[in-house]
Amino acid sequence: MSLQDWKQHRRPFAAIASAPLFWLVLFFLVPMGIVWLYSFGQNSGPADIAITGTLDNYKRATEWLYLSIFGKSLAVAALVTLICLIIGFPVAMAITFAAEKWRPWLLLAIMLPFWTNLLIRTYALMMLMGSNGYANRGLGALWDGASWLKTLVGLQPLEAWAPVPLLYNNFAVVLGLVYVHLPFMVLPLYSALDRLDKSLIEASLDLGAGHFRTLTKIVVPLAGPGIAAGVMITLIPALGAYLTPDLMGGTDSQMIANVIERQFKRANDWPFGAALSFLLIYAMFILVAIQSLRGDRKKEAR
Repeated sequence: MSLQDWKQHRRPFAAIASAPLFWLVLFFLVPMGIVWLYSFGQNSGPADIAITGTLDNYKRATEWLYLSIFGKSLAVAALVTLICLIIGFPVAMAITFAAEKWRPWLLLAIMLPFWTNLLIRTYALMMLMGSNGYANRGLGALWDGASWLKTLVGLQPLEAWAPVPLLYNNFAVVLGLVYVHLPFMVLPLYSALDRLDKSLIEASLDLGAGHFRTLTKIVVPLAGPGIAAGVMITLIPALGAYLTPDLMGGTDSQMIANVIERQFKRANDWPFGAALSFLLIYAMFILVAIQSLRGDRKKEAR
């Protein structure tokens, strides 16, 4: 059914759209509006918030302490997105050019993490990276093997193995976020690459461009929309990530979502937590708007 058909049958369309629209308004817009009003309020009692229209919460949120946490969260999210792009692009390419019978199974392997709870996946990664985890056990075995080899040839053996601190630091947070968000990058990239005209690649190679130049001059520009979508889908959730930094990060590895959580739970300062939340939402809206404007300019340039 075309868009013109919907315009000619507005009542059926309104009947179909009314239920999801009601759900969206009641369970999303109304709660968000209440939290937004809280950001202009003050605590007037243990369980009472007075909406006074004050901007003190936003002024406090622009203090250097919180701006630095915002900046660090954005930097971590950008790094996670870059790593996901570097890893995800070859993976998406491999799935795109894989044999037809293997492609569904490879896609299934990418989507399997979505079938497991995020908390379970995070704890599994923590077990792998802990001081007594499999990663440190493997490194310890290699260390002991190298020490035994040095002793065998008559050299001074290595010192006793000390576990590498793989958890509760910035490295663990970045690794955990990449582990969680990598599928969000691979799937849009695969969708864009799958629609790519393979004859253009063949023509480029036949004309002597070489594989690297074909990749940079043909594949990457044509996959631009998928790259942009993957970057946004990865960057925004990584910017607001809470669980992974909370479980895998140390005292210096907390992100802005963890600060917001503390305001609502431990500090019981809902107005300030609401202000921080909406500053984060505003930042995400700005990122989406910038991407939308870039897309519109590219369409106008064509």
